[in-house]
Amino acid sequence: MRRISAQYIFTQAGKPLKRGIVTVADDGTVINVEDTGGDLRESAGVEFYSGIIIPGLVNCHSHLELSHMRGLIPCGGGLNGFVSSVRDRRGASPEAVIGAALRADMEMYEEGVTACGDISNNSLTVTIKRESAIRYFTFVEVFGLDPAVAETRMNDALKVVAEMGAAQLPGQITPHALYSVSEPLSVMIREQLHPDSVISLHFLESDDERKMTRHHAEAVMELSGLASHLLLVHNTVITRDEAVRVASAGNTWFCLCPSSNMYISGKMPPAAMLREVTDRIVAGTDSLASSGHLSMITELRLLQESAPGIPLEEIIKWGTLNGARFLKMDSTLGSIEPGKRPGLLLVEPVDLENMRLLPESRVRRLV
Repeated sequence: MRRISAQYIFTQAGKPLKRGIVTVADDGTVINVEDTGGDLRESAGVEFYSGIIIPGLVNCHSHLELSHMRGLIPCGGGLNGFVSSVRDRRGASPEAVIGAALRADMEMYEEGVTACGDISNNSLTVTIKRESAIRYFTFVEVFGLDPAVAETRMNDALKVVAEMGAAQLPGQITPHALYSVSEPLSVMIREQLHPDSVISLHFLESDDERKMTRHHAEAVMELSGLASHLLLVHNTVITRDEAVRVASAGNTWFCLCPSSNMYISGKMPPAAMLREVTDRIVAGTDSLASSGHLSMITELRLLQESAPGIPLEEIIKWGTLNGARFLKMDSTLGSIEPGKRPGLLLVEPVDLENMRLLPESRVRRLV
């Protein structure tokens, strides 16, 4: 058993506790959270840290199987150029893909990630996910504009889902994007959805995407009606009217990946506007093909810098409790509460006077 304290504890179950104390069991289960009112008297056995303590981070959007492309795709080429570059480099050997994915999994864990929503197009990462300390939910992504290959694409995806299931890993068929799926394939995808499904969709990442997809907001509304949770990833060029419309479904979540958006198109997602529309916001790192790191705390810092009016507590929530809620893992993860095993991370240094992350802010696992 350990008793741990810091200048502030962001429990995500209430307001940050000044010099509170978290008691955790040897297996990481939170036993008690004590509000000292800021008056932490000397007490034997209390570990005290100078930064802030937060729950383990939840990365809602990654592509482990693209990790071997780290540093290979030039930045600033726009979405079309990026997609073409990824397609041209998918021919790497299984050994190269698996080796890079394993290193990426370890990097995410070291960066404080406790759970991850990962996009997969094949089963190469099954063993990594089964043995990882990170809890994964896999979105088995399907795409293809040629109607003639729709059945083949779906059968391939169903095999991946079956392999994930055999490894006791949750997985769900999901479309890549509205613009990348033929009508026959779209029908097949919808047939795989049920009221408990958690699905993902790359959405409004560029202005070109809006031109390629007519009535995209209505398409999202229809898709959301077939699932429990729908994650709209990127939203880089989404307008307020579009955000209001798709948020009105009540089960749509907005995932922001600022590093990737800046790398590909030089644009930041409209975090401040989305926050005015909904509280269902989460964050992700995207892949190492479009970012040089897998640091969730860096993603949260970039969002803070782009929307300085949003309190740090709320932005931390996007990367912890909200992510756990979207993935339906909040019974054990996402907040520091008795009975949960969220992991405890120390974030330092932090501007405690203004409650701001700093460019040099990093995470360290305590539990």
